[in-house]
Amino acid sequence: MKFGFIMFPTQAAIPPGDFGVLLEDRGFESLFMPDHTHIPAVTPERYDVLNLAPEFKNGMDAFVALGAIAQAATTLQIGTAVLLVTERDPIVTAKEVASVDVLSGGRMNFGIGPGWINQEMRNHGTNPDHRWRVMRERVEAMQQIWTHDIASYHGDFVNFDRITSWPKPVQKPHPPILVAGNGPNVAKRVIAYGDEWIPMLRPGVLGEIAEFKKTARKPGSNEPIPVTLFGGELADVDAYAEAGVDRVLFWVRPQDTKTMTSTVDQIALTLGSRLA
Repeated sequence: MKFGFIMFPTQAAIPPGDFGVLLEDRGFESLFMPDHTHIPAVTPERYDVLNLAPEFKNGMDAFVALGAIAQAATTLQIGTAVLLVTERDPIVTAKEVASVDVLSGGRMNFGIGPGWINQEMRNHGTNPDHRWRVMRERVEAMQQIWTHDIASYHGDFVNFDRITSWPKPVQKPHPPILVAGNGPNVAKRVIAYGDEWIPMLRPGVLGEIAEFKKTARKPGSNEPIPVTLFGGELADVDAYAEAGVDRVLFWVRPQDTKTMTSTVDQIALTLGSRLA
């Protein structure tokens, strides 16, 4: 099992590139960036955005941060956990993902989700009722751009014909797509347009992961589909391993360099030989 981190990159926190080097030096496998383009000041739904931690609204852009990490660290896997595809133009996003993959020499992991703050989606022109269909079409469109010199896609929410876009990703056919979500349809979504599953830690998820690892397969393959656990707890890593988790991402609050170094060192000490 591999171990990595998630942290919102903020102006007052350890710089993303420095954090990447810190993790790489301590033997951690990866660093993933969350994504919120903005947080609505008020929402009509039950979601309470007023109580969100400050970094949800003042975090830097995920791709800008990933570019800095890609240039500073040399072996660290990097990625998004998760990019809210329903709020991103697919043509622009395809270029951003490919660019980070090139800058990192093929270390980009594309974690994706539909979002959960309905007003945030509406502000980007997406109807929350359509979020799963929008996400699928945008991902499929990006796959066309990454794998074809001249790409076309015609759907209900994405429509373009005969476009060219470079660079192409280093990883072939493209960086791994980690599909977020829970519930009865998640395995179908991962199989249909993803490469891995990235569930969030919540009650009952380990049982779901164990079942997913036993039964979910990509067409033509007998290999289990990898699972990255989003927001794992240090005390429960043995249970995660038993359930079949392949990667655990510890979610930490953004802190200054001294504080973050102490936090990472303590986690590394606790994990001990597991990082070897």
